[in-house]
This record gives sequence, structure tokens and C-alpha cells, in this order.
Amino acid sequence: MMPTPASGFQRNSSARSGRGAGTRLARWAAALALALPAAASAASCPPIAWPLWQDFQRRFMQADGRVIDPSVPQQHSTSEGQSYAMFFALVANDPAAFERAWRWSVDNLAQGDAAGRLPAWQWGRREDGTWGLLDANAASDADLWFAYALAEAARLWKRPDYARDARALLARIAADEVAELPGLGKMLLPGPAGFELAGPLWRLNPSYLPLPVLRRLAQFDQGGPWRAIAANTVKMVEAVSPKGFVADWVAYQAPAGAPPAFAPDPEKGAVGSYDAIRNYLWAGMTAPADAAARPMLRTLSGMEGAIAEGVPPESVDAATGAVKGQGPVGFSAALLPYLAARGAKEELERQRARVRAQLPAAPHAPPEQAPRYYDYVLGLFGTGWDEQRYRFLSAGTLKLSWEKACPHAATR
Repeated sequence: MMPTPASGFQRNSSARSGRGAGTRLARWAAALALALPAAASAASCPPIAWPLWQDFQRRFMQADGRVIDPSVPQQHSTSEGQSYAMFFALVANDPAAFERAWRWSVDNLAQGDAAGRLPAWQWGRREDGTWGLLDANAASDADLWFAYALAEAARLWKRPDYARDARALLARIAADEVAELPGLGKMLLPGPAGFELAGPLWRLNPSYLPLPVLRRLAQFDQGGPWRAIAANTVKMVEAVSPKGFVADWVAYQAPAGAPPAFAPDPEKGAVGSYDAIRNYLWAGMTAPADAAARPMLRTLSGMEGAIAEGVPPESVDAATGAVKGQGPVGFSAALLPYLAARGAKEELERQRARVRAQLPAAPHAPPEQAPRYYDYVLGLFGTGWDEQRYRFLSAGTLKLSWEKACPHAATR
């Protein structure tokens, strides 16, 4: 069952008045006016049937667009969850769900000012029982996915307001989350604060940098740093994956008197697990025509051979190749595009069978027996691609299963 705390927008709107409320209402009215033409044309082309997406919404998404991870005491929402929901709504041709997820994010994570601040990464129940921001720092992977979803929604649904939001957000990301690393160049930090340490040393997260997303942003914002960041992402993954695996976190250091270089993360070491699994997913979904597709699949070759008895490992030591534990069903889903791209047909079928048996969960399965939020997210990415609901083209734009049948879809 979904938890029923008051949503962020309801609580915030009841607590504010005067000019703030008027500004918010004006913004909603403007968005509604822009949405009407798209909504009218979309009426003849409703959201597609996607059982896993519909089940995700029932389990994890409130009517106001807030995505909840109910497995944690804070019943929190994250910028990651909000941005992913927008992407899945795009794949499902669900502009109403997309709009709700974005507006909730603006009103609560960005505190009503999407142009002036990055969305906070965590919102939920505080220790005193009130609801609001738990951590105001941003998460750059979510920020990229927000911008990507907005840019593609603007193109596909003819929403210029989304394009404006995407450009404003990209300007903030470039100003607050991109650093110039000596000997490397432009690189995306995981967030605005806390990732540049003494040494100097920078902490990086390879899974925050999907190549298809960076390709699209480089096309959409041609003056931005996205093309350089994409090239440096390939360099990073090649440098830190000697055994065919990548870690959750890595470091880049530039000590005095020595050449700058990538290194193991000082806190997490070389462990690759719940973050790193996304690297194999992104590599598998990268368009074959992308010049980096083959090098990335070759660099990350270790995971194909690490699957034991039909189950991917839960964690890997990227430095030694040692594997440990059994990963959840979401890991199997994440590997579907990767295994398909590598031509591993037998293993692909084994992972498909596991995913089909566990996702979506039985309608009345108790929470402790149902896959968790992250399994559903990885499941939506992996099975959505495997079912050919979407593809990333070499420029990062989406090819979607519903486009030809829908009169409002943009032409390429």
C-alpha cells in the first residue's frame, strides 16, 4: 500500500500565502495553457499499455507526482526518482504523469525556482515528524535526467516551456556541478558540494554519466560542456576498469609533483554494486552507431562472465575482479540491454526469465516480498528497452514505440 503523508505541494501551498501563492498559481496557469494543445492532440493517442509502469505508479507514485521509496523510514523522495519517472512517462506517452512529476519537483525540490537553484536530492519525513527537504545538496545524475526528459518532451510533445526549463537547468548544472580537472578537462561532479577534497582530489560516480543522455544534451545545448564530458567519461571508465568491471565511486587526483590520474575512491575503494550496475545498462543502451559503444562494451566485458547460476553478483571488486553475493532482480533487468549488445543470447534468455518471474510483483504481495523501488526502476529501464518500447539514437534522441501512431509526435 502507498503511504499517505500530505504531499509536498499540498503542505507547502497551505503554508504559504500572498505573492508566493500568486506566483505559483500564475506558473500553473501558464503551464496549463501551454499544455492544452498537446493534451488535445494526445486525446486520440492515450498512454500506451505498459504493465510495469502502471504497477510502478500504483506502488510508488502519488497522485500529485511525488515518487516515494517506502522502504526507508523517511518515506523519502529523491531527485533521481522524480527524474526517472519523467523519463518513463515519456516512454509511455503519458504527458499528465510527466507534468505532475516535474511540477512536484519544482515546487518541493527546487522550492519553486527551477531556474534559480538545482533540485535538492532528498525530501521526506524529518525526525520531528514534519515533511520537507532532508538534504539540500543536488545530485547531478538526476539533474542530467531532468534536463534530458524536458528536452525530449519539448521535442516530442511540442512544449516550448519544457525546452526553456531544460536550458535553465543546464545552465545551473554547468555553473554549479561541472569542474575543470587538471590534465583531463571538463567533468561532471556528483553534486555542487562535498566532492572536491584536499590533495587536490575529486570524487566521481561513473554511473551518473549515461552517454546517450550526454549526446542529446550536447546537441540541445551546443555551447555547453556535454561533448567534452562524454569524451572524458569514456576515458574514465577505461582507466578504472582493468578487470572489466567498474566501481560505484572513483577518484581523480592531482598531487603536487606527480601527473594527475584516476585512482580508487578514498572512502568506498573499488567496490562496484548498486550504483555501478547502471554502467552496464547505459553501455548496452548506447546506440551501436555511437563511436563509443563498442569501446564501452569491451571495457565492461567482465560482467557477462561473472553471472553465476543465472544470477548477477551483488558486488564486484573492480581492482581484482572478485565477485560476491547475488544481486536482486533489478540487476538482471539492468543487464538485458548489455547482454543483448554483447550477443550473449543464452545468458540474455536466463535473465529475461528471472525478470519475468518477479516483475511486476503479484498484486497483493506483502511489501517484504515485493521487489523494491530500485528494482522497479532498473526493471523499467531494462525491460522497456528489451521490449523495444524505446531506443536511443546516436544523437541521444529517443525512438519510441508510440511515435508513428500518434498525431502529436514530432517529426525527426
